[in-house]
Amino acid sequence: MELAVLVAASAVVAATRSRTAKVAELARLLTLAAAAGEREVLLTAAFLSGRVPHGRLGVGYHTIASLPPPADVATLTLADVDAAFTALATASGSGSAGARRATLDALFSAATAAERDFLARLVTGEVRQGALDGIMQLAVAQASEVPLESVRRAAMLAGTLDTVAAVALSHGLEGLERVVLEVLRPIAPMLAASAPNVADATAMDGPWSVERKLDGIRIQAHKRGRDVRVFTRSLDDITERLPDVVEVVAALPAETLVLDGEAIAQRPDGRPEPFQITGARTASRRDPAQLRAQTPLTTYVFDVLHLDGRSLLDEPLSARREVLERLLQPVNRVASVVTDDPEIAQRFFDDQVAAGHEGVVVKDLASPYAAGRRGGSWVKVKPRHTLDLVVLAVERGSGRRRGTLSNIHLGARDGDGFVMLGKTFKGMTDDMLAWQTTHFTEIATDDNGWVVTVRPEQVVEIAFDGLQRSSRYPGGLALRFARVLRYRDDKTAEESDTIETVRKLAGPVTGQPDA
Repeated sequence: MELAVLVAASAVVAATRSRTAKVAELARLLTLAAAAGEREVLLTAAFLSGRVPHGRLGVGYHTIASLPPPADVATLTLADVDAAFTALATASGSGSAGARRATLDALFSAATAAERDFLARLVTGEVRQGALDGIMQLAVAQASEVPLESVRRAAMLAGTLDTVAAVALSHGLEGLERVVLEVLRPIAPMLAASAPNVADATAMDGPWSVERKLDGIRIQAHKRGRDVRVFTRSLDDITERLPDVVEVVAALPAETLVLDGEAIAQRPDGRPEPFQITGARTASRRDPAQLRAQTPLTTYVFDVLHLDGRSLLDEPLSARREVLERLLQPVNRVASVVTDDPEIAQRFFDDQVAAGHEGVVVKDLASPYAAGRRGGSWVKVKPRHTLDLVVLAVERGSGRRRGTLSNIHLGARDGDGFVMLGKTFKGMTDDMLAWQTTHFTEIATDDNGWVVTVRPEQVVEIAFDGLQRSSRYPGGLALRFARVLRYRDDKTAEESDTIETVRKLAGPVTGQPDA
């Protein structure tokens, strides 16, 4: 299939807000790709969902900053892009940088202006067209004429929708039913919805399992005999980096096993280290033994998905908890309380926050493990921190937000000036986007074509999950998971929060700063 056909479909999907229209266009393209084979379907599903299924390409913003001129005529096919991405992902050793550069230049010089814009956004993770997995699952179901639940379950078990799309379009429902949980192959993790408080989270019928929410690295551990594999939330294999986790799982009395949990660094008093400490440990490729000695990790497990040839995915959480209690010592189980009393749940939440943890997850004891879905069976509750900050600049939107001013730069007062603490485009409604596009254009002081600098006068209320050290910003701190709550026209910039307030809120933030 021609790349130009896919790029045109992407533009159609990005231009409409209609969910039905998005699904119809994606289903049409998947059907078209199916005529060329399963690989074309896999690539189509991946690319239109903003994913590169080849792994790390070693390409970033700086790499595509200088490219040869685009082509006038569209000649590229998906097979051409597939070959180029494979070459980029597998380039290694002496001369690999030059080979990667040559491959990238050849690909982009053969692409038209529209194609290279799409490819640039794809390799940098900036494809935003409102076609996330939920929409794509609907499109796969429609194109292959199979039930949506069958697509969802197969995607959960396969760990990715891309391969499932290829199976569905080629083999239909029969093919999807052959997709099962395989030990040593990661599956999509179950996700939790959010609630602002414990009262809302416990509105569903009890009893519930109210569990400590750790600010560590989500891990999925698989065991087959002596072979142990550890995967991240995004299904990356990090086994070699986590010998402490491997050691715990390897010692468990099971031949085949799949566990869901967290790995986290802790202080000597048992309180959790800031996320950056755990994140730096699990992300590093330095000598694992040395890293373990410097920053040991504790393994906590909160669910079991498979045990000795038996899948537990469809078992209720109450049954899975019983298996965990037989299998693991308390030191490796996430702290929890089973109750149907909201007051007990609230006290448990208060205790966890006081101990330095993120909050709790309230879980329905009757629920199966619905991997890859964010439903009402698991509900997370965290204390909501807010700050009134000032907008310093705003970036032009891309994808569905093309033509708007979207990503805002946030600053706290520091004397007569402002210190930047991060950026966000989250939490913005369509009406908010339209308003801020007009408003920030009116108060702009500079525009480099991408970032519009504005007069520091607009106050915005920002919710965030925490603070971390940062070498990117002069204040030395950055917001984690910042999102817009509302614009505060009732406040002036002089009434916004100061960097001192932010530092007091952060407390003794330790660990390595971000890169």
